Amino acid sequence: MKILLTGRSGQIGGELTQSLPGLGEIISFPRAQLDLSDLDQVRDVIRAVKPDLIVNPAAYTAVVKAESEPALALLINGEAPGVIAQEAQRLGAAMIHYSTDYVFDGTQKLPYDEAAQTHPINVYGQSKLAGEQAVARYCEAHWILRTSWVYNVHGGNFMKTVIRLAQEQPQFTMTADQFGAPTWARTVSRVTLALLAESRGNIAHASSRIRETAGIYHLVAGGETSWHEYASFIVDHLHSRGVPTKIASSAAITPIPTVTGPGLPARPASSRLAIGKLESTFKLRMPHWQTDVAKCLDEIIDGSPAVRAGGA
Repeated sequence: MKILLTGRSGQIGGELTQSLPGLGEIISFPRAQLDLSDLDQVRDVIRAVKPDLIVNPAAYTAVVKAESEPALALLINGEAPGVIAQEAQRLGAAMIHYSTDYVFDGTQKLPYDEAAQTHPINVYGQSKLAGEQAVARYCEAHWILRTSWVYNVHGGNFMKTVIRLAQEQPQFTMTADQFGAPTWARTVSRVTLALLAESRGNIAHASSRIRETAGIYHLVAGGETSWHEYASFIVDHLHSRGVPTKIASSAAITPIPTVTGPGLPARPASSRLAIGKLESTFKLRMPHWQTDVAKCLDEIIDGSPAVRAGGA
């Protein structure tokens, strides 16, 4: 099976480069050679590679900056996935596309399931919803996997920010009125592989499996938390591992409401996603967010002398 992977330098894309090779030949390019803001280049690459499966985790993810760059966000997150989907359909290829909890407005009290009404409240969410709609419209054999609050050992993310703050400041503030599920990029990658595992690299099996189960699935960790509780868990784990910090305890993290103001995007108060459809369809169980966060933190601590010494 020939698999074209976008966004190989991103958090999810980087993990997919490690997990997918067992399924076949992985073909990926640096951004200069596969830039989703260049739709002609995207078409040319797909037509030259002629993949059996296209896996698309690449995205414009700068939520704040998107408010001042709506056209670019829509181009990369909305139009490019549509072009990829059209080319996949033309080739008879399957497609896996990653989306976000930000397609919802966050007003629902219960976790959102896949059939819930979408209503993004910022440019980033609007652009990602446009991508979902284009993929579903143009490519028959598709999975759209929505995830949330992604973090990883490598790259910049909330977890890395909290580690730095804990090692530089005796106290700091954190948003306490937004709720969701922190999700490890490695788990996203491993679940993607598990969804494809039955194909064993056979494109006919993979395409048939995706076609038969085509649609949207929520791929997030189990449980829920707030950004404040998440940050507190990180600090508590650093202390349990004996990592030096300037903050004495997680009690020194002050909970605050969401910061609003000119130029700042609105954010969903609750972006909790129900995972029952994914688990029941594919007979798997998602790990709890605390389990994965602890494992990822341990890898960061054990792999970074600077963190162990108290300087992230």
